[in-house]
Amino acid sequence: MKRLILGLASSCLVISLISCSTEQMDEAKMEAQMATFRSALNDFGVALQSELKAAMKTGGPLKAIEVCQTKAPQISAEFSQKAGFEITRTSLKPRNADNAPDTWEVAVLKQFEKRKVAGEDPKKLEFIEVVNADGQSKVRYMKAIPTAEVCLICHGSQISEDTQAKLNALYPFDKATGFEAGDLRGAFSIISSQ
Repeated sequence: MKRLILGLASSCLVISLISCSTEQMDEAKMEAQMATFRSALNDFGVALQSELKAAMKTGGPLKAIEVCQTKAPQISAEFSQKAGFEITRTSLKPRNADNAPDTWEVAVLKQFEKRKVAGEDPKKLEFIEVVNADGQSKVRYMKAIPTAEVCLICHGSQISEDTQAKLNALYPFDKATGFEAGDLRGAFSIISSQ
């Protein structure tokens, strides 16, 4: 009887150690994926900011708005193809209706807002989760985009008349105004196959 109990106890211990090591591998894999996502978003952000800065320098906000409309989707598509996963931007107040958040993104954006209010640094807000979508496992990741001072030219509450006219012409359903520096402007969103 003692041997049976010892045998069962040993088996339980081995099973629990295997479970722990699988959990750690999953956590390690998740950390590795987050590092990959962060790196891709950093490169994407640098490329987009470079285009926007050049546009602001040569043509001011009106030129920058055109870059956001035409170049940003191209840059997103290029980086998505290069990385092997989908990279987009979204917001609870999107400028372009095509960038409206899906249900999962809405929940994460609202959680980001709560975390920001609780004192977390908006630049560090991120979330990753494995979800089942259409019968397939997908890794979903979001990283917050805080509103910088320069963003207020096109996203603030005091937008110049010519800038507002251009926004109205290009984005008739624009909701992306009224922000203040430090507000959550939106987030980068990634969907990847496991």
